[in-house]
Amino acid sequence: MANAFDLIVLGGGPAGYNAAERAAHGGMKVLLFEERALGGVCLNEGCIPTKTLLYSAKILDYTKHGAAYGVTIGASSIDHAKVIDRKNKVVKTLVSGVGSKMKGAGVTVVTASAKLTGRTPDGITVEANGESYTAANVLLCTGSEAIVPPIPGLREAVASGLAVTNREILDRRELPKKLCIIGGGVIGLEIASYYNSVGGDVTVVEMLTKIAGPTDADISSLLQKTYEKRGVKFLLGTKVCGVEEDKPGHGYVLCEKDGKADKVEADMILVSTGRRPRTKDIGLETLGVLMDRASVITDDCGRTSVPGLWAAGDVNGKIMLAHTAYREGEVAVNNMLGKKDRVDYRSIPSVIYTNPEVASVGESVESAAKAGIKASAHTVSLRYSGRYIAENEGGDGFVKIVIDDEHRTLLGVHMIGTYASEIIYGAAAMVAREMRVEDVQKLVFPHPSVCEVLREGMFMI
Repeated sequence: MANAFDLIVLGGGPAGYNAAERAAHGGMKVLLFEERALGGVCLNEGCIPTKTLLYSAKILDYTKHGAAYGVTIGASSIDHAKVIDRKNKVVKTLVSGVGSKMKGAGVTVVTASAKLTGRTPDGITVEANGESYTAANVLLCTGSEAIVPPIPGLREAVASGLAVTNREILDRRELPKKLCIIGGGVIGLEIASYYNSVGGDVTVVEMLTKIAGPTDADISSLLQKTYEKRGVKFLLGTKVCGVEEDKPGHGYVLCEKDGKADKVEADMILVSTGRRPRTKDIGLETLGVLMDRASVITDDCGRTSVPGLWAAGDVNGKIMLAHTAYREGEVAVNNMLGKKDRVDYRSIPSVIYTNPEVASVGESVESAAKAGIKASAHTVSLRYSGRYIAENEGGDGFVKIVIDDEHRTLLGVHMIGTYASEIIYGAAAMVAREMRVEDVQKLVFPHPSVCEVLREGMFMI
């Protein structure tokens, strides 16, 4: 059958394209559907675009503060339109690279929206562009989308362009004078970091009493204080009650805290209140797939409740991170190929790419307690690192190490400071392998480096 495959993948983001390549190299005949551009949210409107902007902001910050390091630089400025142009170039290069990988692996890629239509004796059926396709295995990788909450006036502001999500803001070529960000999570903070560095007046409105969601409280507090010193305003424990647009491109975010009304002026509003799995209109009801609200329920191997149907990435609602999606996709493929594999969700790191960076992996003392584990946290200043002191004038970053008190195994690492995003993978490996304090003490770390603070901390426990 011309339209019969071993695996059909719905969605060409990190979970989808990585799984498709792995499956093809494993000998499977693979078809991948992507309705927009290969690379998904991460590559086109998330991880990579934001990092491109943030790197430009970091260079600008270096020029502004060079005097503290004995380097005097003339007046510096940023050309935001050129930053966006470079972002587009980076994205185009990487999207092309994904396409080349699919072609090289022999994956058939179809640019179309596809949906499940049922099951036949030959497998699960999928329809796209009026054609029907069949495969013994189907992998759902349809990703997630930004939530626009039902706040009075917000949808109208989105329609007019005053309010934007992460997708639209990364294509805006003009800098707003006053940016109001609804939501103090990862996306909101990274955007706040960029616009603060390039001179914008930034206000973050967050319903919770702390920023950065589940991030360690001491770390989120230091991050908040750092950005407050740079001029970012945080309205915490504050509810957004409405949005008013008084003229094109200008309006107010109406807020309330402890019964007192307030409003934030803005010529751009970023809606950053979370994401939800994209499961609507993909035909899940035709197969009776078990769901948890909008999320497709899967086990640690990627299996859904329907034989032959798998799911990976944001669509399962577990940990909405690109690297989680990569691993989930390859685990699903490994199991399709008869290789036993599972995702270890305990050791998946997360990063906030602000300046300073925030990174964490594993348990906190509180989450360990909920799991019935007696644990303790040990905080070590990054100033124990000679390199950190040399490169961070006045820096106050730290690492918090969480230990199982009974077995002295490493349960979690939480840090804020230089290179956190590059260091955390080592901590993730330690957590995954349940290394003891004594095991880490025996590892040799490069000197001088910031990461050696991890080893230093082990001798303080």
